[in-house]
Amino acid sequence: MSQTITITKEDILSQVKLSCKIPEFVEGIVTRKVIENAAAEAGIKVETEELQKAADQMRLINKLISADHTWAWLEKHSLSIDDYEEIVYSTVISDKLATHLFADKVEPYFFENQLDYAGVVMYEVVLDEEDLAIELLYAIREGEMSFYDVAHKYIQDTELRRKCGYQGMVRRKDLKPEISAAIFAVKPPQLLKPIITSKGAHLILVEEIIKPELDTKLRYQILLTLFFEWIKQQIQQLKVAKNLDLNLLIA
Repeated sequence: MSQTITITKEDILSQVKLSCKIPEFVEGIVTRKVIENAAAEAGIKVETEELQKAADQMRLINKLISADHTWAWLEKHSLSIDDYEEIVYSTVISDKLATHLFADKVEPYFFENQLDYAGVVMYEVVLDEEDLAIELLYAIREGEMSFYDVAHKYIQDTELRRKCGYQGMVRRKDLKPEISAAIFAVKPPQLLKPIITSKGAHLILVEEIIKPELDTKLRYQILLTLFFEWIKQQIQQLKVAKNLDLNLLIA
């Protein structure tokens, strides 16, 4: 015999508290208010066409290809149409505020930090022992094994092993300093000497060095970087008054 469980707003608030997520929710609320206040002060408005375009993009991202899919998604997340419109509005106003504040600062930031945005196409095998890594290095250089043989033999992760340790294109700023220093000092293609980090001995094959280019994607990434740093600074300057007694609400 099936049973029905009733979940109240108090149950949800209690679960949020017990999952220790209150600070994250408070930060999200403060972030939204900071953005809304700053947008209002700057006189930024959102046009109907902008909202419609953003709503279409959001449906596309969430694979909501029909009205039925959209209604099911809203129900799953306990959202009303008004809630959905508020999400879309928040997305648009955030993008417009970011553009208003930092559009003219993206290029200077890029040129000042362009080395960080250089990239490398690389393959990597991380070994537990440095001596083994050195042994394999010489075996590859002498033609006794290929890098791909080493990857298939020593990489434990199935998907990574199938890709022979392929890491794709990795930005310089996302690499450990000791690894990036070694990688960007060579002319590819080249197999590096083992690099020792806390993870082990890294055997790296550098396939290609990608020069930084300020394309549309990177321009938007930098815009968001500057925007989120600004939000962080704004929050640090605020004193948040929590007009909410969680214990009384949950009791």
